[in-house]
Amino acid sequence: MKTLSLDLGDKSYPIYIGQDLLSEDELLTKHISGKQVMIVTNTTVAPLYLEKVKDLLSSFKFAQVILPDGEKYKILDTLNCIFSALLENKFDRSCTLIALGGGVVGDMTGFAAASYQRGVNFIQIPTTLLSQVDSSVGGKTGVNHALGKNMIGAFHQPKCVLIDVDTLDTLDNQQYSAGMAEVIKYGLLGLGHLNFFNFLQENIKDLMDRDKSLMAEIIYQSCQHKANIVAQDELEVGKRALLNFGHTFGHAIENTLGYGTFLHGEAISVGMFMAVRLSQLEGYLSSNQVVQVQDLLEKANLPISIVGKINVAAFMKAISVDKKVINGNIRLVLLKELGHAFVCDDYKNQFLNQVINEFCQ
Repeated sequence: MKTLSLDLGDKSYPIYIGQDLLSEDELLTKHISGKQVMIVTNTTVAPLYLEKVKDLLSSFKFAQVILPDGEKYKILDTLNCIFSALLENKFDRSCTLIALGGGVVGDMTGFAAASYQRGVNFIQIPTTLLSQVDSSVGGKTGVNHALGKNMIGAFHQPKCVLIDVDTLDTLDNQQYSAGMAEVIKYGLLGLGHLNFFNFLQENIKDLMDRDKSLMAEIIYQSCQHKANIVAQDELEVGKRALLNFGHTFGHAIENTLGYGTFLHGEAISVGMFMAVRLSQLEGYLSSNQVVQVQDLLEKANLPISIVGKINVAAFMKAISVDKKVINGNIRLVLLKELGHAFVCDDYKNQFLNQVINEFCQ
């Protein structure tokens, strides 16, 4: 097992990464302060791991909520199921919620924890690659609205993140590839170097074959990268915005197509490639670098185009309703070079329009 720490002062917490961690009760229970525990999971994950986690909680007053599975259920109506269960079971402010599932479960459980009695503790047990490398770390919680993704939410940090790599054994190939999109994002962002991007290029075949040691390594590297940025900018007023690379485009894709039509990671893959193309038009990236990114995304079985799927006008409307829009200006994360991202709001509009037309027509 490897352990990372996300340093946020009195809100700091550990991220545990390893195999068979769902068999180690103390790893989980030492982060539960009260006697009331509610597991929130979904119809896909519950048959696989709910009993295993329940076995670790025999000394607690226990309740559970099993939500429908899918991005289209990440809405306020579904969130009410969690609040109703908390109230029906008379859970108080000392309770702990446990998110057992992917990013949708984690985001909704975290938002419920942030809101219930104005804030209770919660723990993340992510079971998809995407949630393990991204959404479980950093305290972003929320739900979708018909007009925009993740527009309703709160920052609320978990007490710990427990990543059992073995849960990926039951993840289907499409979901696994979707998770690789966020992994590749960290490689493209870099920290002023291309070490992780080069590592992914060299090992992409074995990663797609699910080599366990390599999987644990990319999860660790991804979480470390995100933890470093979040520790500097918890509330996304500066550097943390870099983690949105590809997300402004990607969220517009999800919103326009309908939540769940594309998996989140698939939409982010296309969104990143759109950002790479805009970076090329702005004169930052060479054709060869664009080909490198395309090759890596395609080897991870990820889409790079939405041609024929989205109307340009609908896409433009969706992209204008985004958390990164400030005073009517769409802020985008672009690449000055591979491994060097920056927030940009002075790109040329004709280049943005060209990219949107290329990817939507």
